[in-house]
Amino acid sequence: MKRKILIALGIVLAASTAVLATGAEFTGPGPGITGNDTGGIFPYSPAVEGSFQLIADGHCARYGRMAKVTSVHRLYGDYVSFVCYDRPGRIH
Repeated sequence: MKRKILIALGIVLAASTAVLATGAEFTGPGPGITGNDTGGIFPYSPAVEGSFQLIADGHCARYGRMAKVTSVHRLYGDYVSFVCYDRPGRIH
C-alpha cells in the first residue's frame, strides 16, 4: 500500500516538474490571453487600443471559431473580454 502511494506521489511530482519546466503557468490571468474555446480575457493597454477584435479573432481562430468582444474596461489592471462562437448570431 505504501509503495503504491509513493509511486503515485512520484508520478505527480515528476509531471508537475515537467509542466513547470516547460514554462506553463496555471495561476490565472497573466500578461497574455487567458482563455479557451469558449472565450477569454486579456489585459487592457493603450498599446492594444483599436486591435481588440483582431486579438480575440486570433485566439478563437485556433479553435475554428469566430470572436465577439463583449467588454472593454479602459483602465490599467482591467481586462478586455470576448467570447468565441460557431455561427454568426449564436453564442453558447
